[in-house]
Amino acid sequence: MQHHPRCLLCDQAPETIRHLLLACPFARQTWHSTFAWLCIPAPVPGHEAKLMDWWLRAKDATPLALCKALQSVALLNPWML
Repeated sequence: MQHHPRCLLCDQAPETIRHLLLACPFARQTWHSTFAWLCIPAPVPGHEAKLMDWWLRAKDATPLALCKALQSVALLNPWML
C-alpha cells in the first residue's frame, strides 16, 4: 500500500509518527486548541524526542483536578490526528 512521503497535514516534512504527533504545525495547533478549550494548563507537545517525554512534562505541569482531562486528551488527540 502506497502512501504520500510528506505529511498531508502540512506538506513540510516527511510523515513520521514523531512529526505527526509532536512537530507538525497542524497537530501543534490541534493540541493548543484542545488544551485552551478545556482550560488545561499543560504545555503543548513540541520537539521532544518521544511522546512519553512530553507526557511526563505535561503531567507534572497539570493540576491534580485536571489530570483525568489531560489523560483523555493525551489519548484522543493522537487518535484523531
